[in-house]
Amino acid sequence: MEEFLQHIINGLNLGAGYALIALGYTMVYGILQMINFAHSEVYMIGAFSAFYGSRFFNLTEHPGWGSFFAALALAIVACSSLGLLIERFAYRPLRNSPKTNALITAIGVSLFLQFSGQVVFGADPKLFPSVLEDYALWTYGNVQLRLFDVTILSVACVAMLLLNFFIQRTRVGTAMRAVSFSFRSATLMGINVNTIIMVTFIVGSALAGVGSVLLGLKYSKIDPLMGTLIGLKAFVAAVLGGIGNLPGAVVGGLLMGLSEEMVVAYLSSTYRDALAFGLLIFILLVKPSGLFGQSKVEKV
Repeated sequence: MEEFLQHIINGLNLGAGYALIALGYTMVYGILQMINFAHSEVYMIGAFSAFYGSRFFNLTEHPGWGSFFAALALAIVACSSLGLLIERFAYRPLRNSPKTNALITAIGVSLFLQFSGQVVFGADPKLFPSVLEDYALWTYGNVQLRLFDVTILSVACVAMLLLNFFIQRTRVGTAMRAVSFSFRSATLMGINVNTIIMVTFIVGSALAGVGSVLLGLKYSKIDPLMGTLIGLKAFVAAVLGGIGNLPGAVVGGLLMGLSEEMVVAYLSSTYRDALAFGLLIFILLVKPSGLFGQSKVEKV
């Protein structure tokens, strides 16, 4: 039982990270009906921005909450800026082109950032800076609830609640929901569609930045290709919850993290990565719209 509780804690931590990244996928899909495959590399850039920023400002010399939030701010600013640039120069010129063009461009941007990262940062893995000291807050037998566990879950929950408030309670959030419903109707209502899409990319990328710092604290190792696999898993989480549905992305991320942790604990770590693709195939066969998604009938 104690071992099971520890795996639950670990799975929730991992799932919270997946959920933050999945929200970026699902927000862009909800607005543009496209998959931003470059989103996983935005996550990678966030981790390296926190890494080099922490070294530049000597944050590791004084680990604590101040250093942690400074690293978080660095990652958010870097990811938001990159998301804005990707939207403005890669996707906006293709707005009226076939969706296949945007999909190919997204894959191209992803590959460009991966290999550019290897040139700029080096291909060798690096250890995420210790901007916060970890220690056990609560112990029950072999079960430990550590500071990193509470920090990851708390910051992730706050980020998700702020996103929900932003989407549901602000004018910009209302405009985002209008644009996701209909470009044409939103334009007729006086909404600047380009601005709303830009804000969507900024917010989604900022969430990836938060996830990069939280998972960097927990799992330490970062490298230029780190976004590939975790991005695919976050995408599966978004599809599992119902891509385009924000609560679904959160639930999908948590289920993905818990499932992965249980597979590692009770089956074999060999099947850890295969789980994501197995889940994706299963979802597409059984319920393509996801747990919270709604099937749409299109007239041809």
